[in-house]
Amino acid sequence: MIPDEERLLLRQTFNQTADTYQRARPEYPAELFDTLIAAAGLVPGDRLLEVGCATGKATLPLARRGFRITCIELGPELAAAASRNLAGLSAEVVQGRFEDWEPAPGDEFSLVFAATAWHWIDPDLRYRAAWRALRPEGHLAFWGATHVVPDGGDPFFRELQEVYDEIGEGLPSDSIWPRPGELAVHSAEIEASGLFQVTLVRHFDWEQVYDAEGYIALLETFSGHIAMADWQRERLYGEIRRRLAQRPDGTLRRHWGAALHVARRRS
Repeated sequence: MIPDEERLLLRQTFNQTADTYQRARPEYPAELFDTLIAAAGLVPGDRLLEVGCATGKATLPLARRGFRITCIELGPELAAAASRNLAGLSAEVVQGRFEDWEPAPGDEFSLVFAATAWHWIDPDLRYRAAWRALRPEGHLAFWGATHVVPDGGDPFFRELQEVYDEIGEGLPSDSIWPRPGELAVHSAEIEASGLFQVTLVRHFDWEQVYDAEGYIALLETFSGHIAMADWQRERLYGEIRRRLAQRPDGTLRRHWGAALHVARRRS
């Protein structure tokens, strides 16, 4: 778990990615949204509250399905980008911290959700804040797009670890490379809050192909890479370009995984 001080600093780095986040980050599978809607019993017109919308990567698919969405986003540049991306849809973006946000009197949401953002929210406050915003029997949902490595997957990432080690950003010796379907599940944490009952956990996996510049653009949206020194990024990105240039098609295959958690609000 990231220490509180480091988490607070790193979560602010994403505001620097407002120009590239929407383009560089992967799309979530349509099946994930279909599963979420069914599990939470949502119908078009329901009000949803999103925690940490960034540029609206997960907001857009749900807004296009007819839901009314209020988005809370910490970064002012990200919030402005989300407002532009969501123009013309039933969505509003509020710039600020979810931990400080209070619903207006009488406001109740059918769903509170977070896409690759829940782990950045203060663990001592997030479940209580979500519970307060929900109507009776409303739902909380969260998931995160994470690198998974299937058997027979692209060896590029393991091979590149020698460069991360060289620049002082190597993985801890006990790090695990999760395979599809092996992402951490947070059911126990949800139940321990005493505020929610887990109703569904489902894994989703997909693959995306990147050329060198596309992959570097993706890395530029990751907090750890944003926080690197210039010389570290130059060395790493230069090596990515060099190694991919040696491949016949100049690309790599990255597998993504997401563990969708859905939980019902307890009264």
